[in-house]
Amino acid sequence: MNNLIETRKKLITPEKAASFLPIFISAGISILIIIFFVIPEYVRSTRVNLELNGFVKKKNDLDNLKSQYKIINQKFEKLSQEKTKMIELVTGGTNLDTLLDKLGEIAIRNNIEFSSIVPVNLMNYVEKTKENNKSKINKNDLNIIDPLLVQGTKKYLIDLTFKTDYINLLSFLRELEFLENVILINSINLNLLSPNSNNDEINSVEKIEVKISTTFYGRP
Repeated sequence: MNNLIETRKKLITPEKAASFLPIFISAGISILIIIFFVIPEYVRSTRVNLELNGFVKKKNDLDNLKSQYKIINQKFEKLSQEKTKMIELVTGGTNLDTLLDKLGEIAIRNNIEFSSIVPVNLMNYVEKTKENNKSKINKNDLNIIDPLLVQGTKKYLIDLTFKTDYINLLSFLRELEFLENVILINSINLNLLSPNSNNDEINSVEKIEVKISTTFYGRP
């Protein structure tokens, strides 16, 4: 027993305790530094890294969205240009006032004596929603769908009654055909103003009364 106590005294001596004490202190300080400084900094660094990765991903997504927006915008501009060209092809630059002015100019050049110009109907483009299409489309609706009546156009139904001769009538119709806007002739009736003529055929210089039902497409 005494030998065991003496052995312990030899193992734990003041000199050895003095040499181990700095080691224990430095180890404790190192542990405290790790707990209070290293670990929080590591956690903070990890969080910052995750946030940085998130920002990089958002930036990449933003670049992709910008590219998609650019493509969509180009397609939209192309469709808009095609739509503008289609409207110009159908209507030119003509509205109802300029149309009537041009009719007057053509009539003067071709010796046309207008008896009446009657606007029968005016149709605007109406955009139909899917719900309206499902609930309202029937056979009559299908019959009145007009592919030339698009957004930015108006459809004018006008009845013209005038007096002229056959040659001037042909010239008048030819000039109508070459107007910048689309003009459709729905019907035409000719009445000879010389009932005493013995010839059933219309003479090119005889006066006739012309009634034309037309459809004009113009700007609003």
